[in-house]
Amino acid sequence: MDAQKMTEKELEPVKVAVVGYGGMGKWHTNRLDKCEAVECAGIVDIKEDRKELARELGRRVYRDLDELLEDDEVKLVTVATPNHLHKELCIRLMEHGKNVICEKPVAMNSAELDEMIETANRCGVIFTVHQNRRWDKDFRIVKKLWEENTLGRIFRIESRTHGSRGIPGDWRNKKQYGGGMLMDWGVHLLDQLLLLLPQRIESVYAQMTNVTNEDCDDGFTAQLKFEGDLCVEVQVSTSNFIALPRWYVLGENGTALIQNFKLEGKIVMVSDWENRDAVPVNTAAGLTKTMAPRTSDTIQEYPLPEVESDILDYYRNMAKAVRGLEQPIVTHAQVKRVFRLMEAIIQSHETGEVVRDFDVPANK
Repeated sequence: MDAQKMTEKELEPVKVAVVGYGGMGKWHTNRLDKCEAVECAGIVDIKEDRKELARELGRRVYRDLDELLEDDEVKLVTVATPNHLHKELCIRLMEHGKNVICEKPVAMNSAELDEMIETANRCGVIFTVHQNRRWDKDFRIVKKLWEENTLGRIFRIESRTHGSRGIPGDWRNKKQYGGGMLMDWGVHLLDQLLLLLPQRIESVYAQMTNVTNEDCDDGFTAQLKFEGDLCVEVQVSTSNFIALPRWYVLGENGTALIQNFKLEGKIVMVSDWENRDAVPVNTAAGLTKTMAPRTSDTIQEYPLPEVESDILDYYRNMAKAVRGLEQPIVTHAQVKRVFRLMEAIIQSHETGEVVRDFDVPANK
């Protein structure tokens, strides 16, 4: 549709309601207030204190989900409840003709996800997932380095988040509610990597930890082998009192380091390939040149590149998707691929074996 030919009604902001007014529900309503393409129509929550808070902030509070379903002006609903409630809520909304954004992780397993996607297709509505960390600048820097081939052929990527306070004490530490760090933070890191890397994953070997919680994992480490000999390590840990880098990217011509979410880091590139001499390193077992670093006259250090990022682009895209002008940024195929990978990580942990032949790239 030509934007110039759109009616006055079609140019109005798309009305969006939010189900669940906890931490992420508040986050969504605040973003809706800041985005010109959408308008927060109101919220639904089962807790009276959250309803009262919403009223105090001047928001409409629907009596219950039924009242929201009857509001024909609401074209899009964001579900921001604990994970175990996602499937039932999303299916009910879609069966009443509502387009739906669901918080991550979208479901408890792939079978639930398939049922939700089938409902969306049957009802002819949009169903997608909120993957907000696609807009994190640390990820966007790595994406820029990859796309511009800054480091030459990249042969290893390490992506991790480290905390030191254990698993949070809310629903995130209960398996029955879809808790655990693989589902909470792993889904973000895996989504970033699979968005970056379209090639097929050949194998996965993983271990999950239960240092601070026995009911569900409080961290994991996964070794992924992609087609073309690219090796990736993904790690989430909540018991690290000295954090390792958020990103460590190794290429033929250089290395990129992003230390943390503050974007502290650097890039070091080879400037003189012909000069391979080194000042020997003195170890307890004697001198070695093999592990000695390059001399400063053969390398060049650079700052991390600047990148642009506006998280409101997510809702701008969804407003256009509701009007049939664009496809949702987060596709069904992408979401399914992340879930296949998470389930392969669980399988590897439980069996102690490498998992193969589970991946279908999202562009297939």
